[in-house]
Amino acid sequence: MTDNSRRNRCGWVSGGNDLYLAYHDEEWGVPVRDDRAQFEFLILEGAQAGLSWATVLNKRAAYREAFAQFDPEKVARFSERRIAALLANPAIIRNRLKVNAAVSNARAFLDVQQEFDGFCNYIWSFVGGSPIQNRWRRMNQVPATSAESDALARDLKQRGFKFVGSTIVYAHMQATGMVNDHLIGCFRHPECRDLA
Repeated sequence: MTDNSRRNRCGWVSGGNDLYLAYHDEEWGVPVRDDRAQFEFLILEGAQAGLSWATVLNKRAAYREAFAQFDPEKVARFSERRIAALLANPAIIRNRLKVNAAVSNARAFLDVQQEFDGFCNYIWSFVGGSPIQNRWRRMNQVPATSAESDALARDLKQRGFKFVGSTIVYAHMQATGMVNDHLIGCFRHPECRDLA
């Protein structure tokens, strides 16, 4: 059995947060080809704006419950009454703009799904269908945006999405494995590369 504490990891994984550690070791950088999982990350990345990712991870289970297991068809139909209930829910981030954006993004998401026969077909086209394999050695080399995230953010905004600036979009691309930004000294870099 491998001693988890002795593995080399990306520098942003620190502290004793088990959720954060598991997220890095099991999810971050893994190519996501499932529309519902893509929708979940879009909602969570938007919720994270201005906050720490650890805060969002700690609320993720509550988000799944509050947002109908991230079913975009259900979220797109949320009424004003349902939105008001979300804004009163202390288990999620109660920011009116972010909650309203989640609902309007669900509607835009469904439009993209229909137009491209799946959201994944759309979003993966911005990286040519396969993950960009970066080879960063230090955390200060990892960018906050890229030409691809700029283009994707611009297109998402034109399609009516909110909370999709280039920095948020690049974080989404990292999370969903559209780019492999694990440092080359991290044990996950070759594992995520092989998943591509």
